[in-house]
Amino acid sequence: MQLSGSKAIVTGGASGMGRHFVLSLAQAGANVAFCDVNADGITDLVAETKDLPGSVQGFECNVADEASVEAFVKAASEALGGLSILVNNAGIFRDGLLVKQDRETGAIKKMSLKKWQSVIDVDLTGPFLMTREFAANVIETKSGPAVIVNISSIARHGNRGQTNYSAAKAGLVADTRLWAIELARYGIRTGAIAPGFVDTPILQGMPEEVLKAMLKPVPLRRVGSTNEMWLAVKFIIECDYFTGRCIDVDGGLSI
Repeated sequence: MQLSGSKAIVTGGASGMGRHFVLSLAQAGANVAFCDVNADGITDLVAETKDLPGSVQGFECNVADEASVEAFVKAASEALGGLSILVNNAGIFRDGLLVKQDRETGAIKKMSLKKWQSVIDVDLTGPFLMTREFAANVIETKSGPAVIVNISSIARHGNRGQTNYSAAKAGLVADTRLWAIELARYGIRTGAIAPGFVDTPILQGMPEEVLKAMLKPVPLRRVGSTNEMWLAVKFIIECDYFTGRCIDVDGGLSI
């Protein structure tokens, strides 16, 4: 699929990787509708993109809320005149051990159901809702071919302290494969990328010594850039024979 003239949705587009995806798509001539829960971030990004080749429109949307997703996809399709690309980027993490015993008191601290559910809601249910509505819209409007790119994580293999996040990101890769099988008949492809450590505001705010310790297991000894993640997303969009697979972009890290 060519980027120029395509009609793309990006979730979580106001910051981090999502922001870079929006800018890169618009720079390539795609028309983009992105969503976020950060109203100020939406306004700032729309203003920044006004002179790019592709148009950019921002919407407030909670990807974990069914009605919010339905309204956003409908509005995006109407604004863009159809849909051809979905990037499921929105995500959160709420890290913590499943259970932890205090060495002095023996008290047991458990991961709360709220902490588990909030991550599952955004990182797994969110992509499910977005993909369902996107695919239904493409099929109903006969606007295919189309492609869905899911943003997973190296944590899908199971990362200490991330029971909720690992489960969500593993489930997203499984769904990528499943949706490829189910949606191929409608001309809809799916793919996923699994980033390792990426240079986003979250990592930029870490103490230097903590970041250095995190990077020791990474063969390339550095974080990845948002543009390096975009190159993988771009490949999935442009390669019409790619579907149902996940691309690891992690500097060779194993966990």
